[in-house]
Amino acid sequence: MPATDTADAFVEFDRVQKSYDGETLVVKDLNLSIGKGEFLTMLGPSGSGKTTCLMMLAGFETATHGEIRLDGGEINNIPPHKRGIGMVFQNYALFPHMTVQENLAFPLEVRKIGKSEREEKIKRALDMVQMGDFGGRRPTQLSGGQQQRIALARALVFEPELVLMDEPLGALDKQLRETLQFEISRLAHDLGITVVYVTHDQTEALTMSDRVAVFDDGRIQQLASPDVLYEQPENSFVAQFIGENNTLQGTVEEMSGSRCTVKLANGETIDAVPVNVDRPGQKTVVSIRPERVETNLARLGEGAHTLKAEVLEFIYMGDIYRTRLRVAGRDDFIVKTRNAPDQPRLKPGETIEIGWLPDDCRALDV
Repeated sequence: MPATDTADAFVEFDRVQKSYDGETLVVKDLNLSIGKGEFLTMLGPSGSGKTTCLMMLAGFETATHGEIRLDGGEINNIPPHKRGIGMVFQNYALFPHMTVQENLAFPLEVRKIGKSEREEKIKRALDMVQMGDFGGRRPTQLSGGQQQRIALARALVFEPELVLMDEPLGALDKQLRETLQFEISRLAHDLGITVVYVTHDQTEALTMSDRVAVFDDGRIQQLASPDVLYEQPENSFVAQFIGENNTLQGTVEEMSGSRCTVKLANGETIDAVPVNVDRPGQKTVVSIRPERVETNLARLGEGAHTLKAEVLEFIYMGDIYRTRLRVAGRDDFIVKTRNAPDQPRLKPGETIEIGWLPDDCRALDV
C-alpha cells in the first residue's frame, strides 16, 4: 500500500515555496509525502502550481524555501542529471536525428553502462511498451502514440525508481489516450516504480492514480484516493473541478450530528452532510452528483428527499441519458441516468419528481 506519512515517504515536499519574482508565491507551503511504488497525480487548472512542483522535483526549478527529499536525502541542490529520475513530457523530447535504439541508448551511455548491458536494457524497455520491432526507425517515422511509447521506454530504460510525467498524453486523440492511460498505470504498478504525474484532465487522474492531489492557487485543496475525492469533496472547488456536479444555494437552518438541514433559495428544505459548515445561519452550497439523482423514486430507500423539477432538455448519449432540469430556481441541474429498458426518456416541458439520499448531498463552503 502507498505510504501517506513522512516516516515512510519516498518523495517528500517539506514546507516548499516557490516565487519567481520574490513577492508572489506560485507554490505556498507545500507539504506532501509520496510512498514508494505509489502513482500520485497532481491535478489542477492552469496556473495552480502543479507543474512548478514537478519541475522542482525534477531539478529544473529551484525551491525558494523548504526541502525536497528523495528516499530520505535532500535533493534541492543536486542537478537534474544526478537525481536518477525518469521524465516523460507532452512533446516527447525525442532526438529526431537518432533511431529509436539510439534514443534509448543515450541515457545509458551518460551513465557509462557497457554495450552488452545497454542492448539488454533497450530490448527489455522496448518490449515493455510493445515497440520491440521499431528500434531501427527514427521518431519522424512513428505515429504520435508510438512516439509516446518510445518516450516512456526511454524514461524507464535505466530502471529509475521515480518517473515524472508532465501532461504526457495531452497531444493524443481520445481513444489512444484512454488506451495509454491503462497501459501506463499497469506498467507502473507491475514494475513497482513511483510515478508523479501532472495533468489537468480529471478523468485521466481518476483512472490512473492511487491518490490525487488537487491544486488551486498554489495549494493542495484535497489529497485523496480517486473514489474519496469524487464521492467526498472537502470544499466547493474540488466538488466543481472533479467531474460534474449540481449545486444549490442555501442557508444552514439546523445542525444535528452528522446531518444539517439546509433551506434552499426557493424556500424548500433538505438534509445534507455538513462538510465545512458548522452553525445555523451559515450560507452554503449544496452539492449532488448527477448520477446520484433518481427520476424513478421507487429505486430510493427511506429518508430520500424529493423535489419538483421541470424537464428543460433531454440528450441521448448512447450509454446514458443526460437530462437538464429546472430545480429550486436553477436551470442547470443535470441528471444522468443509465440507458436501461425501464428508464423513460423524459420530454421537455414535463414536470417530474426527482430524489436523492441525504448521504449523497454535501453542504460545502460558498
